Amino acid sequence: MLVSMTTTIDLEPETTTLDAAELRRHELASFLRSRRERISPDLVGLPTGGRRRTPGLRREEVAQLAGVGVTWYTWLEQGREIHVSDQVLEAISRVLMLDPHEKTHLFTLAGAPLPTLETECQGLPEDLPQILDKLHPYPAMVTNGRFDILLYNHAYRALMGDLDALPFDQRNTLWLLFTSPTVKATVLDREEAVRRLVGQYRANMADHVGEPAWRCVVNRLHEATPEFSRLWDNHDVVAAENLVKHMRHPDLGLLTLRYTNLWVAQRMAVRLVTYVPVDEATREALARIDSVTPRPLY
Repeated sequence: MLVSMTTTIDLEPETTTLDAAELRRHELASFLRSRRERISPDLVGLPTGGRRRTPGLRREEVAQLAGVGVTWYTWLEQGREIHVSDQVLEAISRVLMLDPHEKTHLFTLAGAPLPTLETECQGLPEDLPQILDKLHPYPAMVTNGRFDILLYNHAYRALMGDLDALPFDQRNTLWLLFTSPTVKATVLDREEAVRRLVGQYRANMADHVGEPAWRCVVNRLHEATPEFSRLWDNHDVVAAENLVKHMRHPDLGLLTLRYTNLWVAQRMAVRLVTYVPVDEATREALARIDSVTPRPLY
């Protein structure tokens, strides 16, 4: 009886692991199909003529563009138990135009080591982190046209919340303004801020209409909150400008900050954003920012 009980206990983890692995492969297959079907042939330089049973690219087209065998890629989309190298995942990510969040999801489902986020900062000056540190105790961060937060200093993290604890796809100003209770409570002029940022995003997206990474942000926000959908449907277009922002922090109190955009790579819409105190009370409050423990954002 004791042997039987021991055997049962030993087998349960193995069975659970096998089931989880199989489920992950099926999820990987579904994810690949969904990403493939959203890429129109013209986006990758293929002719658009001829009848297609499904929207987007065919399996053989993805395989050809990624430099892998058609049979092998078909097995991957069928959820078969095959090994996938990091190099192949990188190639598939490139062909399917995955954004950083989707790419990380692909690597996770494939059971591969997660890709680094260094590619998000390619082309940025190497001394930017030092510049951000030198701006302390003034909050500062580097963002792109999609409002992804690429770099930030300790003062910005202490002011807005613990960005280090978030995955890359959530380190986005627009996403945080709509979904983070901490950010919502901090930014006193939030309603005006989200209206302005949605308009800026639409303006920035004009040069990237066919790029899935830009559509992904919009789709995720549509799913997250009807407030975004309402503002997006207004089709407002807003230009970036330097403004005064009002914030309330539980440890630092009421803050009045001048928000300034400094272009780092204008072609890529990458800019350094600084928050400089407008009054003496805010300046004195920021002098205490080293004592602040960054708050959870969710």
